[in-house]
Amino acid sequence: MHSKPNTTKASKGTVQVIASHGRLQLRFRYGEKRHYLSMNLVDTQVNRKAAEAKARQIELDIISGNFDPTLAKYKPHSALSTVTPDVTPIVTPKASLTDLWEKFVEYKRPQCSPNTMKYMYGVYSGYLKKLPTHDLDKANEIRDYILQSIPLDSGKRFITRLAACCSWAIKSGMISENPFEGMATEIKLPKSSKSEGINDINPFTLEERDAIIQAIESDRFCPAKSGFKHSRYAPLIKLLFATGCRPSEAIGLQWKHISADFKYITFEQAVINTDSGKQFREGLKTQERRRFPCNESLRTMLKSIKPKDATPESLIFPSPEGKPVDLNNFRNRTWKIVLKGLGIEYRKLYQTRHTFITHALETGKLDAKDVARLVGNSPEIIYRHYAGNKRELFVPEF
Repeated sequence: MHSKPNTTKASKGTVQVIASHGRLQLRFRYGEKRHYLSMNLVDTQVNRKAAEAKARQIELDIISGNFDPTLAKYKPHSALSTVTPDVTPIVTPKASLTDLWEKFVEYKRPQCSPNTMKYMYGVYSGYLKKLPTHDLDKANEIRDYILQSIPLDSGKRFITRLAACCSWAIKSGMISENPFEGMATEIKLPKSSKSEGINDINPFTLEERDAIIQAIESDRFCPAKSGFKHSRYAPLIKLLFATGCRPSEAIGLQWKHISADFKYITFEQAVINTDSGKQFREGLKTQERRRFPCNESLRTMLKSIKPKDATPESLIFPSPEGKPVDLNNFRNRTWKIVLKGLGIEYRKLYQTRHTFITHALETGKLDAKDVARLVGNSPEIIYRHYAGNKRELFVPEF
């Protein structure tokens, strides 16, 4: 059995033997710079002894003042090229973080949804362009810039992705060391950042919910003479509050997803934004599909809005152009205006989901496992982010 890699932070002058993807590396600091030296050895007990001997040599050289900052003295012989007389050595261009990242993104593209590529990797690519340097030897400088220029939580995630990129590049034979390895774990988030929960849960009260529905349904706060009507979105808002589904799931609903007797809704697709526009994505965020039982008010609403000429493929909530509703357009033209007009603190449309989950739990008629099944979350998520914070505690008589 191989030894587990040491993940503790080394003190200055101490050389650690670590394992990265089954290969041994030496990690240490010298001159305020972090060094990673690949041993080109598989992680076995015998090879660890050889690596530890090299680590002790480096420590002695640091103490005695004989340290070789080029690291050539300590690299395995296989890593050193021998040049014979009258032969011009081939100089391999040093890999740039930009080049590695572009190749890494293309590697990830077929494995991720278009939405993930657009929003997650698109954001990280934007961060990368703004870095002061793309030199892998200046990883510490890159880290310091990220922590000063990007919110801490986002910066930590970005550094984690840079480390993943370099780990992939090592496996692909592009580089031999990962200068970002272990950096993210050293970044400590404030407790407040850890306790915010998912999507900053801040549900509407039942009174606020009803006021929002009534204002949209009655076209209250519509701009005068604009011809624009909020009321076309009233059924969508009612469904969001009544089911706790994700907005992307709601705008992807077609009449084939409603049972003939209007007793069930089958959520099995979502509308996502991609570089080529809006697309339907089969499957949901955390599951393939889920069936939601409609209560009487939801059944009545769905019956009332179904057109006589509706086909199974017809959208339940189409835009005026017959396409899926543009949620950004809805937010700017209706959602923000109505909340402001009602004097209700602005919250994202996603809070309709949090509102359903919170009040479903507070009725006391459904437990966390039941609510989790209804909205497509795990019971653990419901317990952690909703049940533990929103339900009143009381001490019974005994």
